[in-house]
Amino acid sequence: MPTAAQSPHQEGIQIGLSTDKVMITAGFSGADLTIFGALEDADAQVARQGRYDVIVVLEGPARPVVVRRKDRVLGVWINLESETFENVPVSYSIATTRPFQDVTEPASYKQLSLGANNIFMQPADTGQSPATIEEFTAALRERKTATGLYSENVGGVQFLSQNLFRASVRLAPNVPVGTHKARAFLFKNGVFVKESSAQLEIRKSGFEQSIFRAAHDYSFLYGLFAISLAMITGWLGRLIFRKD
Repeated sequence: MPTAAQSPHQEGIQIGLSTDKVMITAGFSGADLTIFGALEDADAQVARQGRYDVIVVLEGPARPVVVRRKDRVLGVWINLESETFENVPVSYSIATTRPFQDVTEPASYKQLSLGANNIFMQPADTGQSPATIEEFTAALRERKTATGLYSENVGGVQFLSQNLFRASVRLAPNVPVGTHKARAFLFKNGVFVKESSAQLEIRKSGFEQSIFRAAHDYSFLYGLFAISLAMITGWLGRLIFRKD
């Protein structure tokens, strides 16, 4: 298999976002984010033959995640085991020019940590058996996929010309706020060539943003307010629905 170093062309790739901020409200139901990009110093013949491929990823902020396993005990479902994973991307959307198996080999995806199945999930408890960690890892990926936070869009990257392309990645309705990273990977004849990245801020807007900011900036006072509101609501409920 040829390598990128053997090519007389030093291809590059650049991406750009139409906006570096996305504001969402409580009624946000998901959206498709469009990312534009361009190849630099592309080989015209390779481009005409369709032997360039691009994979675009939008990766959300990394946070610890706890995965629990429930078992039925005496007719009741309870949590018996759990595993904590460190620095797990909360969301991960990927778009490709072609089916994954037609772009490059599985070893390349693994080396690049490219694709939801190749994200390294670091367990906090390294004393667990490999089989147990693998089981919890698979459950975590399945849960992320089921909630729409991990998604794939095969064919979601389209070349508009020999050098320009457009990618569409999915923002789930429950997309997390914070700094997201858009990354584009260029492949030539199945060989990884170059990567480019850009950042995207996702924030809440309106009244939801005010509540979110108050909860983080004044957490103690916000907690007291929430407890007081719950107590007042309960007291009023008793007054309204009490029987004489």
